[in-house]
Amino acid sequence: MRTATLLFLICASVVLLLVSAEGQQRPDAVAKGFMRAKLGHAQHILEGITLEDFSLIARHAEQLKALSFDAGWQVIRTEDYVRHSEEFRRAADKLALAAQEKNLEAGLLAYFRLTQNCVDCHAHVRNQR
Repeated sequence: MRTATLLFLICASVVLLLVSAEGQQRPDAVAKGFMRAKLGHAQHILEGITLEDFSLIARHAEQLKALSFDAGWQVIRTEDYVRHSEEFRRAADKLALAAQEKNLEAGLLAYFRLTQNCVDCHAHVRNQR
């Protein structure tokens, strides 16, 4: 049962990431490259969760958080966007902590929250444009 739940959550996270990435279409190459970088880190985190490679999870969670402070992250200036960014950073911190503690279940939950935050934020950005 635990394995089935874990597999379901991982698959759902991948689908949500892909839907989020496709729904956010920005024409400029810099923004597209930035999105690819975020997706790359998220894919490495999923790989780390799947393989129980905690150092991979921690490294890419920290890199995702670092990206959230980059100027390319700021696509709009609204209170909700700021809130989404702060929630994203907290989820990335929880993910990195779970990896340091070698707690796969907590890491998976943090990854799911991080992914959910991405989807919610992308919807917010689309609605503002």
